[in-house]
Amino acid sequence: MQVRRNRDASLDNLFTGLLRLHKALLDDERVAYERVHGRIPSNGAFLQLALNDAWFAWLRPLSQLIARLDELSESDEASSRDEIPELLASAQRLLLPAEEGEGFARQYYDALQRSPDVVLAHAGVRALLIQSLPYKG
Repeated sequence: MQVRRNRDASLDNLFTGLLRLHKALLDDERVAYERVHGRIPSNGAFLQLALNDAWFAWLRPLSQLIARLDELSESDEASSRDEIPELLASAQRLLLPAEEGEGFARQYYDALQRSPDVVLAHAGVRALLIQSLPYKG
């Protein structure tokens, strides 16, 4: 039972790190959005933009990954927990920035160039992913 508790703590740490990264990315995108479109009047308006505006669409794969990790880590079903290693590998692939191309990898690269907060959160998540990858459920 101790092994499972350690693994759950590791997943909790990764989940928290991913949330920090997601927040840093949202904060960075908010600044970029406001430079072009003007100040966003409220947090509620920002939430609506983050959920529905094309400007923020590139962040949705990360949002979905975080939600799925949360669902799987809360599940008591063995089949759900068996999906966690593949989800962790997906997270590692998703968080590879690319200077060329488009989509998440390119936007992620740009955010890493602009924001020290994104860089720090990225480094933290990468370290946690390396620790978590041997996870077998």
